[in-house]
Amino acid sequence: MTALTAAVNEPEDYSARHLSVLEGLEAVRKRPGMYIGSTDSRGLTHCMWEIIDNSVDEALGGYCTRIDVVLHSDGSVEVRDNGRGIPVDVEPKSGLSGVELVMTKLHAGGKFGSGSYTASGGLHGVGASVVNALSARVDVEIDRQGRTHAMSFKRGLPGRFADAGPDADFAAGSGLDEVRRVAKKVTGTRIRFWPDQQIFLKEAEIARDSLLDRARQTAFLIPGLTIAVRDERTEGEPAYAEEFRFDGGIGEFCTYLAPDEPINEVLRIQGAGHFTETVPVLDDNGHMVPTDVERQLDVDIALRWGSGYETTARSFVNVIATPKGGTHVAGFERALVRVINDQLRTTKLLKANDDPVTKEDVLEGLTAVITVRLPEPQFEGQTKEILGTSAASRIVSQVVGKELRTFLTSTKRVEKQQARGVLEKVVNAAKARLAARQQRETQRRKNALESSALPAKLVDCRSEGLDRSELFIVEGDSALGTAKLARDSEFQALLPIRGKILNVQKSSVADMLKNAECAAILQVIGAGSGRTFDLDIARYGRVILMADADVDGAHIRCLLLTLFYRYMRPMLEAGRVYAAVPPLHRIELTNVRKKRGAKPQDRYIYTYSDAELHRKLLELEKKGMSWKEPVQRYKGLGEMDADQLAETTMDPRHRTLRRIRVEHAEEAAKVFDLLMGNEVAPRREFISKGAQELDMARIDT
Repeated sequence: MTALTAAVNEPEDYSARHLSVLEGLEAVRKRPGMYIGSTDSRGLTHCMWEIIDNSVDEALGGYCTRIDVVLHSDGSVEVRDNGRGIPVDVEPKSGLSGVELVMTKLHAGGKFGSGSYTASGGLHGVGASVVNALSARVDVEIDRQGRTHAMSFKRGLPGRFADAGPDADFAAGSGLDEVRRVAKKVTGTRIRFWPDQQIFLKEAEIARDSLLDRARQTAFLIPGLTIAVRDERTEGEPAYAEEFRFDGGIGEFCTYLAPDEPINEVLRIQGAGHFTETVPVLDDNGHMVPTDVERQLDVDIALRWGSGYETTARSFVNVIATPKGGTHVAGFERALVRVINDQLRTTKLLKANDDPVTKEDVLEGLTAVITVRLPEPQFEGQTKEILGTSAASRIVSQVVGKELRTFLTSTKRVEKQQARGVLEKVVNAAKARLAARQQRETQRRKNALESSALPAKLVDCRSEGLDRSELFIVEGDSALGTAKLARDSEFQALLPIRGKILNVQKSSVADMLKNAECAAILQVIGAGSGRTFDLDIARYGRVILMADADVDGAHIRCLLLTLFYRYMRPMLEAGRVYAAVPPLHRIELTNVRKKRGAKPQDRYIYTYSDAELHRKLLELEKKGMSWKEPVQRYKGLGEMDADQLAETTMDPRHRTLRRIRVEHAEEAAKVFDLLMGNEVAPRREFISKGAQELDMARIDT
């Protein structure tokens, strides 16, 4: 405390000499999280894509047709393209070659003006230099002007390595080396970097699946571009290689994403518009002067409606994914709703006194890929997740409105049938929405806390506080009887379900609401469903799925989770849904010493897997303890008495709960569609593959 007081009372101890100025790339190494988000696998993957995106920008400009990505066995990453190659001539102001400039200087590149790139993914000019700063070694080779030019860097410092690998002797020095001659028409860039172990976590690595997914996505967005991925990290096995090229572009992408049977063929909407934007421009004296610049925005959209109920929409700006949408998506949705409402009135599918269809009705069953290209797009925030260029909304709306109206009013027989199918799909979605709303309004007229408004089979708790209240969804009425005695009635409520509920992934909203078990769950939780679900008014802080520890119990949990994922997803995202973990075995000890104060339950040991049972029995044997044979194996919750169920599964002091989370929504959606969707063939293939890994000893026969 004395030292602290002295420091506070003597401000002269804090002077200009205490201030630090980080020069060049030193700032990147000091605070890498500012530039790549983190130093784990996510940050390492970000570095790889900074280099790949430079090649993608060449492809966007029409200069590159192939990109190769190689994950080497030594942990390095190599990216090769056949674009124009980084400039090798000397930049007048800095006196450095173009290669050294873009690799060592932040905010240096060819994407700030409109001369080199009319549309690009890189906007800030920090990608290559940041990767260079965070790498133990970077090797750059450029084919240009009939020669191969080479340069290396060590933690951002230019120079030359005496041998291969990041640990080789290094001599600092500027300048490019000409290593060989090539044909004059041969151009391209090759960059290989070794991530610095001083920066990145030891376990950081690039996930092959995420690389393949984004490589595939990029190939869809740039027709004719080939992206080849090679993973040489496969020990003792041949290298994994895959190549992507889609000449159909986003039309193929839309078909790839679509999860259901089509109502119409993929509709391709293309167009362009112009707008004026005021931007600061350097004049001849080096001053920033506000200048009106004429911009062109190109629109390319692929969409189709399907027989399902989910909406799958992906939006991009210059191949940058915008998962949270922006002005281009707002314009797209506004045009859809306006044009479809007009056409429904024209075709009399909507009567004069009917309410107009909403955005939710129009988007039901829609799969769409929305892409726009423009120079220097304005994003909201540094994450580039939301497009903020205001003119995009107007231009996209105009283009979509014109082309969609042409499709819906077409007199060609095939297109006319498809247009009619789309309109009827939207009308049916509106009817289902109105039916669901009517049911919710009927439910809300009653007091949600009155037992008369809730299902008769609900065994409610006394507490109304969200912090402690728990709803157990119990499999079967037999388990309910035991659970009633085992629960703490102060904060634990019980809702029994009979057998397996409806698979809502394959059913409409109306069918789901007709199902007694699904309707009861929605009613008891009391927060609505789908897009109207309000997490803040949910009646319970936790929902715990309590099913038997067998195959049927697992299937019931899967069906319940499908219901929550489809209609009450905020509960999952908030981490408020759990699965109870009942024990599989009970070991009854026979020679327990009688100690003063010992409880009867001290004679019992519970295990939750066959492996745990085996370990526990070996442990008891070593201690010289004996147990009753055979060890009891529970077939279901109904076999337990109230004390056993409370001690193992319901009492917060002793139980084990498994929290269900949705960390990767897209992957979760794919799994739900695979296991619970309409397509049988992929599910059969999944089961066939899994059968080879099944432990036959775990099957009850």
